[in-house]
Amino acid sequence: MDDEATLINRLRQRDPQAFATFFETYADRVYRLAYGIVGSETDAEEVVQATFISALEAIERFEHHARLGTWLYRIAYNHALMILRRRRPEETLPDDDGALPLPSALKDWSVLPEERLLSREAQEMLRKAIMELPTTLRAAFICRDIEGLSTADCAQIIGISEGALK
Repeated sequence: MDDEATLINRLRQRDPQAFATFFETYADRVYRLAYGIVGSETDAEEVVQATFISALEAIERFEHHARLGTWLYRIAYNHALMILRRRRPEETLPDDDGALPLPSALKDWSVLPEERLLSREAQEMLRKAIMELPTTLRAAFICRDIEGLSTADCAQIIGISEGALK
């Protein structure tokens, strides 16, 4: 991809506009992945910040074995895992009072008010079910079903084989 190669070269030259483009292109997606794994807005924001700092520090070592976005998601996934490891076990899942919103891709499933009420209940049940998944399965669900990434990209991000991801 010529645009991606140009962006990488500009990032390596420390071009501020290239960083702005890089951030604008990937920040929301990195946030959604991070939020889906850590379940906290504050921690997801920390993952985004750490991811972009790490990416800029390591851009010289980027070797094009994967697309830039896949490489960045892998960095984000690793930072999210570090946050989960730092937490005490009782902090892993949010309590009922701290209900977290679902990613926008899962909102507004219905039109009628009665269906909206049921949808909210279903969303809350889905959110709880997603947060109870093991980290690897949760990341796979987010990558494939929310972000729409390919099996190959998701497997590379999570660090498992494509067969294991399927």
